[in-house]
Amino acid sequence: MTANTTDRAFSPAKQEEAQQKFGTAGVAPMDRPSAVTRFFMNIVAKAEKLNLKCAKLGNPPVYDNKAFPWAAEVEKAYPAIRAELERVLVRKSELPNFQDISSDVKTISTDQGWKTFFLLAFGMKSEQNIAQCPETWKAVQAIPGLKTAMFSIFEPGKHLPAHRGPYNGVLRMHLGMIVPEPRDKIAIRVNDQICHWSEGKVLIFDDAYEHEAWNHSDKTRVVLFVDFVKPMRFPGNFVNWLLMNIALFTPFIREGLDNHKEWEKRFYAQAEALRNRPQS
Repeated sequence: MTANTTDRAFSPAKQEEAQQKFGTAGVAPMDRPSAVTRFFMNIVAKAEKLNLKCAKLGNPPVYDNKAFPWAAEVEKAYPAIRAELERVLVRKSELPNFQDISSDVKTISTDQGWKTFFLLAFGMKSEQNIAQCPETWKAVQAIPGLKTAMFSIFEPGKHLPAHRGPYNGVLRMHLGMIVPEPRDKIAIRVNDQICHWSEGKVLIFDDAYEHEAWNHSDKTRVVLFVDFVKPMRFPGNFVNWLLMNIALFTPFIREGLDNHKEWEKRFYAQAEALRNRPQS
C-alpha cells in the first residue's frame, strides 16, 4: 500500500486491523544494567497498554493530517525552515550521528548515514541550536505537547531496518525538507503502509508500530522530525505525563542529553575559533 503525505484518511476498520507489537523480531533490546531503568521499563510496558485504550484518535499507524489543525501551520513555515536548514547543512560533516547522541540507536544504526541537529530532546532545549534556527523553533511551538524536534538527515544509500519506537505515548511528525528525485527510492514503511515524503508536507505516524525508512537515491534526504504527546483521555493522559517527567531522570536519557551537550561544546567552539582566526 502506498500513502501520500497529504490527504490520506484511514477508516475505523483499518485502525482496528493494525496491532502494535511490543518488540521487533531480529532487533535485540539494549542491555539495561541499571535496576532503576529496568523497573522503569516494566512500568512503561504496562502504561503502553493503557495508552492504547485511552487514545482519543484511535491507534492507526498513519494519521490523517486533518486530525491535527496545527499541521497546516507547520507546512506554511516550510520556506523559512528550509532556509535555516541550508545554513545548518554547510557544516553537515560535523553534525553528530544519531547513535553518538543516543546509544540505543546502535541497535539499528552504526554507520555515518544518519545525522541529526537537535533543537529539543525529551523536552530539554538546545539553546545554541535554537539560536541558529529561530523560525524553525517558532514553527514547532505550534505543536501541542512538543517533546523532541530535530533535523533528521539520511545520507545516500541509508536504510534504517525495521524497528519500533521505545514508547507509544508520543506520535511522530515528519515535515519533508529535502526529498530528492526519484521519490519512489525514498520512503518509510509504517506497519503495512509505505509513505513517500513531499517537500513542505507533513506526515504524522505512530512510531510504536514497526517501521523502517530508506534513502536509495544518490542525494541527501532531510526531514524535520518531531515527537509530540499522543492525545489521550484520563487516566492515560495523566500516566503519560507522569512517565515522561520521570523519564528525564533515567540513565539512558541523561546519557543522551550529556552526549549532546559535549557535542554542542565542540561544535560551537570550532565555530568561534574560525571566527577569531587572524585574516591572512
